[in-house]
Amino acid sequence: MDDRLRDAVESWGGAVADTTELDGGEVGSVHRVDLADGRRVVAKTADTDLRIEARMLRHLAERGLAVPEVYHATEDILLLAFVDGGSAITPSVERDLADRLAALHGHEAPAFGFPFDTLTGKLDLPNPRTPDWPTFFGEHRLAYMAEHAAAEGVLPAADRERIDALVAELPTLLDHDPEPSLIHGDVWAENLITDGETVRAFLDPACYYADPEVELAYVAWTGTGGDAFRERYRERAGLPEGVADRRPIYRLLPLLVHLRHFGEAYLDPIRETLTGLGY
Repeated sequence: MDDRLRDAVESWGGAVADTTELDGGEVGSVHRVDLADGRRVVAKTADTDLRIEARMLRHLAERGLAVPEVYHATEDILLLAFVDGGSAITPSVERDLADRLAALHGHEAPAFGFPFDTLTGKLDLPNPRTPDWPTFFGEHRLAYMAEHAAAEGVLPAADRERIDALVAELPTLLDHDPEPSLIHGDVWAENLITDGETVRAFLDPACYYADPEVELAYVAWTGTGGDAFRERYRERAGLPEGVADRRPIYRLLPLLVHLRHFGEAYLDPIRETLTGLGY
């Protein structure tokens, strides 16, 4: 941990006794910090504005999701409560995850989007309030990600045209009229702290008000939730007809995000998904 971060922690909480570097994912560095008075916190730095993450965590906490408490946030330093646990996913954890996400998705808003623009990893997520779901998902997720991927040189023009063709037909493809529901936006094993039975905390949100099927498609794509998750979620919240048909459409979003983060390894899965959808 560098001196600047140590100074920030000590200014907030007193003397530092020990530090341990944790996995910081795609953005910045993360350390567990043991304070001299026995408290333990997480200190995070990043090249992105960490005040956005703090605001998202507080938004989720106010609506009952288990997230680390935010102690201190500036543009480049975030101090959070340390939550002990691992990332093991068991059937019991899957059922608890389903319970918690069903409850989160029960929080609705008048329109899709969010009170402010957010982030997924290092990438911007625009969230203009939009009453129509196909318009929001098409313009502010798929088309937005494809435009930036093309500008960054990782999405060829022909593939962007295929995505544009899909976006143009989303009013027909996504005609199930979902309610704007709060989602975490990045639920996978590494963003969960579990104790083998329950989810103790959700980390690194990319939240907005969306069709909750976006979250379910991501949980399925990452392999975080299997049969136990799906059965419990269906019991708690139900699922409209056609959910399996829409899943590949929603899978395109994380594929484009990963393409921008990690490069061409995700280009073939994007093409295969588009082909499977008829584009």
